Amino acid sequence: MVSNIAIFNSLLKGLAVTLQVLGYSVVLALGLSFIFGFLSLSKWKIAKIVSHLYIEIFRGTSLLVQLFWLYFSLPILGIQLPAMLVGVLGLGLNYGAYGAVVVKTSIQAVPKGQFEASVALNMSPFRRMRSVILPQAFLIMLPTFSNLTIELLKGTSLVSLVTLSDLTFQAMALRSATMETVKIFTILLILYFIVAYPITLAFRWLEKKLSVGRG
Repeated sequence: MVSNIAIFNSLLKGLAVTLQVLGYSVVLALGLSFIFGFLSLSKWKIAKIVSHLYIEIFRGTSLLVQLFWLYFSLPILGIQLPAMLVGVLGLGLNYGAYGAVVVKTSIQAVPKGQFEASVALNMSPFRRMRSVILPQAFLIMLPTFSNLTIELLKGTSLVSLVTLSDLTFQAMALRSATMETVKIFTILLILYFIVAYPITLAFRWLEKKLSVGRG
């Protein structure tokens, strides 16, 4: 019989993997969000096409299928990726596509008067974006980015299906070994909440901090 301490220790090991996947995936998704968000607003047609294809492909197909393709199909093509890298790539690429739309629409939501004023002040396009447009757009992005980060956390449970020993993988293994379904999945729910709630609080704090002094 597996002791309660052994169950908790196994879940903590899985939690460490989940947090690692989450951290790397958030960084990748955030980077892709801004890269393809900016590309979608570019004056270059080829940049818009590339961005559109990326967004539609990864939003229009299942995250689970994307993970399976990276883990099981790429080796057939001669490309073998570690399970951790597959999990991070799958989650980052998928949620980056949603984030790119958030970046695009948030920039477009900034009042045109702000753009016109920065042009009148003879600002360069880079300075205009960095100093005027992006700070306002970033504040608009925050609530949706908060939701996407929580959704990404939930999505990490799928990496267990590509043999990564995350929190869900450990819970399923313990359930099979002990048959204590209620106990194990109750602890699982609590652990996911313990991770998710501080993320929500952090985004609320950041939004409040950046809103200081704004009308």
